[in-house]
Amino acid sequence: MAAQSPAITDLLQFPLMQAIFGRRSRRFGLGMEIPSGPLAFKSRSDPRPLSELEQAVLIAAGTGVSGWNFGVPFSPKRAAEHATLTERFTGRTAPTAAGIGTPVLFYTDDNGTYVTNTRDVQPTRVRELNEIENDVERILAVCREHTVQLSDERLDLPAAPGHMLEPNFWMANTPGSTLFMPMGDASEQFLGLLAIFVDHGYMIMDDREKRPAGDLAPFVRCGLLEEEKKFPLSVLEQSTYEANCAELAFMGHNIVLTLQAMGLGGLYFNGANRWSVLGAFAEEGIRGLGFRFIQDDRWTVPNPVGLDGVYEALCPPYYPDMRAAVQAFVERKFGAGGAYDAATPGPWKDSTNIKRSVTPYSEEFVDCLGEIAQYVCSKHGKFPGTLTTMVLTGFVQAHHIDTEYYDAHFQPGAYLETHTEHVRHWHGHEQNW
Repeated sequence: MAAQSPAITDLLQFPLMQAIFGRRSRRFGLGMEIPSGPLAFKSRSDPRPLSELEQAVLIAAGTGVSGWNFGVPFSPKRAAEHATLTERFTGRTAPTAAGIGTPVLFYTDDNGTYVTNTRDVQPTRVRELNEIENDVERILAVCREHTVQLSDERLDLPAAPGHMLEPNFWMANTPGSTLFMPMGDASEQFLGLLAIFVDHGYMIMDDREKRPAGDLAPFVRCGLLEEEKKFPLSVLEQSTYEANCAELAFMGHNIVLTLQAMGLGGLYFNGANRWSVLGAFAEEGIRGLGFRFIQDDRWTVPNPVGLDGVYEALCPPYYPDMRAAVQAFVERKFGAGGAYDAATPGPWKDSTNIKRSVTPYSEEFVDCLGEIAQYVCSKHGKFPGTLTTMVLTGFVQAHHIDTEYYDAHFQPGAYLETHTEHVRHWHGHEQNW
């Protein structure tokens, strides 16, 4: 069991501030080579992949289920009820705006390519700090249970111009490394934020066209929207992307801080073409992750919308139109098994009655969401209109550090004691290390 591992015990005792201030991008791993220049070096060791436990710990740091989140407790719009902003009460190791909770974690290593999706896990309880080691075992088990292997090969990301920035050729996605790819869904993020603004009466305006984002007059007349509370569509889309980027960066940084505590090398970087990673060049023999793309003459690049059956956006072609996608979004919040279904558990002592206090969206509300969403999709041919639907902004690579390189070229202190002791702590039982 992971909880019985001395390495896990040491990991749990590692000081947070030491991880923060000891964080560095330690790019050089076992089996790597810098071919020329003043820091030229060739590792004398073969690449050594991360162990199953090492990898599981990093996955759990990035996207592990840590109990319930507490939701957004109050909004003056619904003063007698719990607020309806939250889409998922699953508490994970990285925060998401209003519990919309779109991110998943793709990763690849020498044995294949995988995705871990913990967004809809129903926690059994709030985490108990006095049972931390058992909690670690539970978190790791949940990650394993919700991981799917997509292929038995490492991601075919070429170290070539157009697919990867040249300074990363020598180290990115190399044998022995694990490459993590946190990914978000801008379609679901946009609908979650749009619902918050509509719920508070905001009139969404297409500020580029200087007109409402759809036929919104009926929703003003019924009192759902307030004509004087205008909000720019461009800012709402920008906020969507900013939220996605922040959430994915939180996931990545969690992994990076954990690298320090474990004594592993690696870094957060963004020097790879996301279209190559996702699979836009499949016709050229570079399959990537195998995502579905849609094309439109209005765009300069294709738009990734999902991985069929694995991670699908709330938009066409997975739904006939955005009105149908909005219905699916609403069902995730108020339908059977949804966030506000009184039959499902939650973080409160009286979860059933707190959820019963929530009034589901009205028919007019759902129609308004559908009108705005369809306007955006019809105008731009995709949803959201000015963003890629699937958001992949950065990568985290983890590998076993080659301390000989740092001893040869850097002043003392280039790595932590955890790096010095890594093999003894994490691989001391392995005779062939």
